[in-house]
Amino acid sequence: MRAVVVTEPGGPEQLTIAEVPDVTAGPGELLVRVVAAGVNRADLLQRQGHYPPPPGISDVIGLEVSGRVEAIGEGVTGWAVGDDVVALLAGGGYAELAVVPAGQCCRPPSGVDLVTAAGLLEVAATVVSNLQRVGYTDGESFLVHGGAGGIGAFAIQYVSARGGRVLTTAGTAEKLDQCRALGADVAIDYHADWAAAVQEATGGRGVDVLLDNMGAKYLEANVASLAYRGRLIVIGMQGGRKGTLDLSALLSKNALVTATSLRFSPLERKAEVVGMVAAEVWPMYEAGRIQLPTETRFAFEDVRASHEWLESGSASGKAVLVV
Repeated sequence: MRAVVVTEPGGPEQLTIAEVPDVTAGPGELLVRVVAAGVNRADLLQRQGHYPPPPGISDVIGLEVSGRVEAIGEGVTGWAVGDDVVALLAGGGYAELAVVPAGQCCRPPSGVDLVTAAGLLEVAATVVSNLQRVGYTDGESFLVHGGAGGIGAFAIQYVSARGGRVLTTAGTAEKLDQCRALGADVAIDYHADWAAAVQEATGGRGVDVLLDNMGAKYLEANVASLAYRGRLIVIGMQGGRKGTLDLSALLSKNALVTATSLRFSPLERKAEVVGMVAAEVWPMYEAGRIQLPTETRFAFEDVRASHEWLESGSASGKAVLVV
């Protein structure tokens, strides 16, 4: 089969399509003939050598795919060869075939084509699982950084659908307008003093839950932006790994800081999250309560261009690699 391989850690030029051995489904697994793969920022980190897969997982990049069931492993029920499927992977998505634990697979939302479906599961699983982790309650206030990106755009709509007041940051006037169109109540230019803007927008209270992909760069400002008993969830390190945490600020607010990576979660937890998404989020898409993401498609052979696009700073919405 063909797959995207990384010749050595570095820039997009290190991505090459090569012939690699076919994969086969083992017990409890599905073999998926890949139609498309979502392109995520975690993929960029892996290409750069900063986010290796868990032990025993394919070193081929790719955390989500859509396709059709090619073969069924021993002990798997409820699936037939040829079924449409979307899957959450720990690795191996940029390829013609992918092996996935059956619990991490579900059918796409009704009425959504398979290529578009490739870009839905990872962002939904990330947002839903993290809000569950910190006990988000309908109606609480919420801040997500990068509201025009894949995770941000979904999070704005999902929390809005749950009655929350949504604040977000973005880097251009066009992206700020996109965030407002998605349902953000407050959209802030992150080039300005966004933490002060959060305080102003919340009357000095701060937000109940903050979803952050920046890491170290925003750590102090994120904590300052929390309300009493607020919860900060760190899911990325675009702004670095090591920051300063003011414990007295946490104590005074009775606040929580947590960091998560769905990729390294146990199989049982991933299966639980995929089930939650299929049960809760897919009906929201089907009913039109959440819009399908703005989507930029790249041919398999243009995988380098997909990474360049995501790194450009001008990207908004979701990138999908059509295999």
